[in-house]
Amino acid sequence: MRIPFTKAHGALNDFLLTWAAEAPARELIERAAIAICHRYSGVGADGWLLVTPPSSGQPAAIRLLNSDGSEPEISGNGTRCAAAFLTDAGLVGAEIPIRTGAGLKQLRLIERNRLRFSFEMNMGTPHIGAGNLRFALPVSATERECTILDVGNPQCAFFVDDFDFDWRSLGAEVERHPHFPHRTNVSFIQVLDRHTLDVRFFERGAGFTMSSGTGSTGAYFAAAARGLIDSPATVRTLAGPLAFRTGGADVLMQGPAEIVATGEYLFETSL
Repeated sequence: MRIPFTKAHGALNDFLLTWAAEAPARELIERAAIAICHRYSGVGADGWLLVTPPSSGQPAAIRLLNSDGSEPEISGNGTRCAAAFLTDAGLVGAEIPIRTGAGLKQLRLIERNRLRFSFEMNMGTPHIGAGNLRFALPVSATERECTILDVGNPQCAFFVDDFDFDWRSLGAEVERHPHFPHRTNVSFIQVLDRHTLDVRFFERGAGFTMSSGTGSTGAYFAAAARGLIDSPATVRTLAGPLAFRTGGADVLMQGPAEIVATGEYLFETSL
């Protein structure tokens, strides 16, 4: 089976996008996601987005699959890539509603330069887990304080002085800790000043990623909740900065999306 795809990235968090009508049958989706996202035998990506265009007054919708075949609620960077995909297809205007697994999200096109885009996305109102603002999580024979949040998907955020420790291994351990029966995304946050954070990510179902929209949102909100940062603020990732501001109770994120390739993946439907 030939699966058409467009490849895009949001701050080097990369995704493949396929129109939902051109995807394999539902029973093959998980295996297809693992295959197409594989870095060596597939096209390679952090995730795969199945996109349904807007129709009959209904907004566009996306279904997201991780590179391990699991299905998370939302990706902030991935949703911006979907907005770029829809914009390039001429299916949406400057205001872009997209239905995700975490509900309807509103995006606004800020700038376009050929296949490079900048969008502001309303990430909604994050929530800190009740009683878990200063949850002590024993891992790797140490204890590191964390903040547990819901930003449309689960987040566990650690504040650190630096990144001179094996945070990737710690992230992998925390992702599957018994406290998180459905696993969690993990971020490590260094506060640089009242308007700047530096963050590293280990994402549920994808592992280490250069950037994370929802992880950055959680980092910004966790820091704001602790009185460590003011709006507006910049979250620095290994792939570059994302801009955040508070709008009422909501968090708004501005960041890039770039379309880099199109093609077909040859998926073997029978094993």
